[in-house]
Amino acid sequence: MVGFEMATKPYRRPARKLESTRVTFSADLQGRLIRRYKRFLADIELDSGEVVTVHCPNPGSMRGTSQPGSAVRCSTSENPKRKLKHTLEMIRVGRIWVGLHTLRANQVAAQALSAGTIPGLRDYPIVRHEVPTGHSRLDFCLENHPHDSRKAWVEVKSVTMAEGSTALFPDSVSDRAKRHLETLASRVEAGDRAILLYVVQRADCLRVKAADEIDPEYAKALQLAHRAGVEIRAVQARVRATEIRLERTLPVVV
Repeated sequence: MVGFEMATKPYRRPARKLESTRVTFSADLQGRLIRRYKRFLADIELDSGEVVTVHCPNPGSMRGTSQPGSAVRCSTSENPKRKLKHTLEMIRVGRIWVGLHTLRANQVAAQALSAGTIPGLRDYPIVRHEVPTGHSRLDFCLENHPHDSRKAWVEVKSVTMAEGSTALFPDSVSDRAKRHLETLASRVEAGDRAILLYVVQRADCLRVKAADEIDPEYAKALQLAHRAGVEIRAVQARVRATEIRLERTLPVVV
């Protein structure tokens, strides 16, 4: 593929459309980003000129998705125990919305796994969430496939950063993401299936690749996990003011 190192190659599957799977919500508060700071805080300016501080539910660097002045949308909670009423959901980058809420990636993945809309991960009647294994915890454990007695462990990663048409993960050094790869590889060694599932929360990408310039150790761990038998998959979501919806699978460059 033009523009990639000779050592990398597309992983197995071309892009293909998915049956519609979506999670609905209401990102009713509109404004412009002033700044994101202290990891979990952001200031936005409303159309009225009022400045409000909102919760930022993204622990990464948000590289490429935190440009001051960009249009943003936030959801609103009526929970009186919350310190901040609003949560940053998405930011406008060019002609698309990019989803910033990492929990949305897990929510739409859960819907897709339960509905059986992701190729290769269908026909599992049991989908367990946040399942401990060893000294770690993985997002999902699928069980009772009619033709495969193995458990299928799934770890979801939300992807927001992109260069051109390539989605990149992670957007900052992530020892936690590296440990998840090692845990997935250990499940393969134990005789199970193990799947790393990237959920790309933007509709302008054609492929997914490890951000080796940002976290070379993660990129190495991804290659090692792939060689150990961990399945590397990716799905792309379109983010709108009222929903996040899976649209297709994407190839992964490993």
